[in-house]
Amino acid sequence: MDSFIYSLNATVPVFAIMVIGRILKQMGIIDIPFANVANKFVFRVCLPCMLFQDLADTNIRENFDVSYVGFCIFATLASIIVLWVLARKFMPDKTMVGAFVQCSYRSSAAILGIAFIQNIYGTSGMAPLMIIGSVPLYNVFAVLILTFESRTAVAARLRRKETLADGTVADGQNVNDAALAGVKKACIGVATNPIILGILAGLIASYFNISFPKMVDKTINNLAVMTSPLALISIGAAFEGRKAFAKIKPTIVASSIKLIVLAAIFLPLATYAGFRDQKLIALVIMLASPCTPTSYIMAKNMDGDHVLSSSIIVATTLFSSVTLTGWIFLMRSLELIQ
Repeated sequence: MDSFIYSLNATVPVFAIMVIGRILKQMGIIDIPFANVANKFVFRVCLPCMLFQDLADTNIRENFDVSYVGFCIFATLASIIVLWVLARKFMPDKTMVGAFVQCSYRSSAAILGIAFIQNIYGTSGMAPLMIIGSVPLYNVFAVLILTFESRTAVAARLRRKETLADGTVADGQNVNDAALAGVKKACIGVATNPIILGILAGLIASYFNISFPKMVDKTINNLAVMTSPLALISIGAAFEGRKAFAKIKPTIVASSIKLIVLAAIFLPLATYAGFRDQKLIALVIMLASPCTPTSYIMAKNMDGDHVLSSSIIVATTLFSSVTLTGWIFLMRSLELIQ
């Protein structure tokens, strides 16, 4: 019973703020434009400030764990590659592959991850290290996958197959050009990502033990503390339940992978590797948190299946309140977290 209460205390407050955001939207106090602006503000300002502050206040020379970051990279890469190969082979509608794969692996690791770990431990803990090992790969592969699996690219591949079947030579230059453009865009996106910049600045400040005047530190802190509540309220306000049933079969499969399957595969490996407490909680978030809303934005702007993306985002957000509580309860019952 104690473990169950612990699990509820870790998850219910997070989802309660999201529900409050939804209620405020229904009451007309906030609206979708507010949620969109709040999301952008959190992503570009508050979240980088929080990550910077948490890392700057940490002795990175003592606390940086190469094996932990390496495990995050391994789990993320393995998930992406296997899902991409299987989806390309078995999905009947190839135009769904990009959205399906992206939403099956891509977590709300930064915002929800930090919110959960803060709620349990009071700080973002190991979340920055988990983000270093996962978020850059999320962004790079999301662009690559949506480029190669866009409706335009799929149609071009089909035309190429038909042309080859007729015994003539297909021109795949347009697809190749799009792929190269996607790689370039991914590299630029990673290099200019506010989260990555905040982490890098925090790592530099921590490594060289840089201290700031109190007024500067207080200003950064005031921005940082807004991250979780403002992000969760805006997510709740933008929640659209009707879209969850748009494409139910691929939605169920992708949601099951996102919330259960990946965690069931990699968490036993993580415990065997000796990860416990904050490190294990951060991995639970990385593997089993709902799909990030930015997946919808990317799919819509890169000629992907944005309807399927929105459906998976809504479904994973809804059911993660149960599955995340279950994972934390299991970890607590097995005395792997405290």
